[in-house]
Amino acid sequence: MFKKGKSPPQKRIDSLIGAGTTVHGDVAFTGGLRIDGAVYGKVETTDNQPGTLVVSEHARIEGEARVSHMVINGTVSGPVTANDYLELQAKARVNGDVVYRTLEMHVGAIVQGKLVHSEPESASVVELKRAEH
Repeated sequence: MFKKGKSPPQKRIDSLIGAGTTVHGDVAFTGGLRIDGAVYGKVETTDNQPGTLVVSEHARIEGEARVSHMVINGTVSGPVTANDYLELQAKARVNGDVVYRTLEMHVGAIVQGKLVHSEPESASVVELKRAEH
């Protein structure tokens, strides 16, 4: 009845991990998160809600990053999943596989891993039955 459309990107940043700050452990957030420091652990939105993650030029994530909208200009060592939109700016360094729906990659960005395009989750499941002889 109601079709779930593409979620718009979060335009404001609700949380900040500042330069000089190091987090050891997983980070779950809602809305928007900007990282200027370092995170050693998984970074994702709470309950897979739409959200925006900004990884600034001097920031570092050692672990998985899984968010609907992501802008990377720093370093991520681990798998990256952007369910909607991923922007890799000129100083982005990703050491791991990248799963994305829409990708914008600037000149100078580096990915050491696979780039995997993800289609919207609209695939139908087909059930096969064994033919009886």
